[in-house]
Amino acid sequence: MPKPQLHNFQSSFTTESGVEIQQPQIAHRSWGELNEAKDNVVFICHALTGNTDADVWFGGLIGPGKALDPDKHFIICPNILGSCYGTTGPTSINPKTGKTWQADFPEITIRDIVRFNQKLLDDLKITEIELVIGGSLGGMTALEFAIMDERVQKAALFAMGKSHTPWAIGISEAQRMAIYADEFWNDGFYDEEHPPKKGLAAARAMAMITYRTPENYQQKFGREIHSKNEIYQVESYLNYQGDKLVHRFDANAYITLTKAMDSHDVSRDRGSFDSVLSGLTKPVLIVGFDSDKLYPIEEQRELAELIPHSQLAEIKSPYGHDAFLIEFDQLNVELTKFSHSLTEAK
Repeated sequence: MPKPQLHNFQSSFTTESGVEIQQPQIAHRSWGELNEAKDNVVFICHALTGNTDADVWFGGLIGPGKALDPDKHFIICPNILGSCYGTTGPTSINPKTGKTWQADFPEITIRDIVRFNQKLLDDLKITEIELVIGGSLGGMTALEFAIMDERVQKAALFAMGKSHTPWAIGISEAQRMAIYADEFWNDGFYDEEHPPKKGLAAARAMAMITYRTPENYQQKFGREIHSKNEIYQVESYLNYQGDKLVHRFDANAYITLTKAMDSHDVSRDRGSFDSVLSGLTKPVLIVGFDSDKLYPIEEQRELAELIPHSQLAEIKSPYGHDAFLIEFDQLNVELTKFSHSLTEAK
């Protein structure tokens, strides 16, 4: 797997909370070639524990003849601010102290993530973004991007809504509480050799339940017992997923990014939802999944009612919230229809 490119910014970055981050950097990967006008850009926004490897986790959408075609587009996917895959976050060195930020890393918002991405686009001298696309946290980022940046020509938003609901915030807080309860948490200033693995694993297990559905778990696991572990198959699965995450992600980054998701509210300091979203006049594709329990399809229907030039695609899937990372055949169809409808309208 190719390593992401690291881009060092020449100027500092100040968060909405007023904290200055000195010597920030951003990691990104790209596919295809940037044209001379620098306006053939597809910008992918990743989800909570995602990274720059969009060709892996979004691979069903990327490739010749697919909705995101590197033969036509310059496709770019940066690691977001606050994460731990090369972009400045809690695991980065704070130049002011010479130590890792850890829990001193400032609270950030979705709008901070967008503004940080804009710095990269400005440095690359991007003049136009043909499409910004993402699901879950990535969809929240893509929506704010479409509102905040005139370069965005159209957007595709999967499996999210106009703001983070109390239901979703509560689920995030329960996961954070699991991390806080870990004996090695130490208020976020943990020994890097002994991070709060049990707490992060428990948080991931909670999340994995919300990403699917009761019906999917029944079909996938039933009440089967794991042959080696002598526990239920579903228990073995959740233990595996938790262990897998603690080897690739940071607990402080998980705290930072779930709080950023909680900040999602396009009406904040702007007016009503109706006034904000009715002003979003660029074409928007909104995709919801009928089995999503975390961001129910009513949220996507509401977005479609509020955004004037939007198209709503309701996809049937047994996979719940995870469907935006699974149902690539249906997503390719919807993205292609969206693109063709805009071409015909011209």
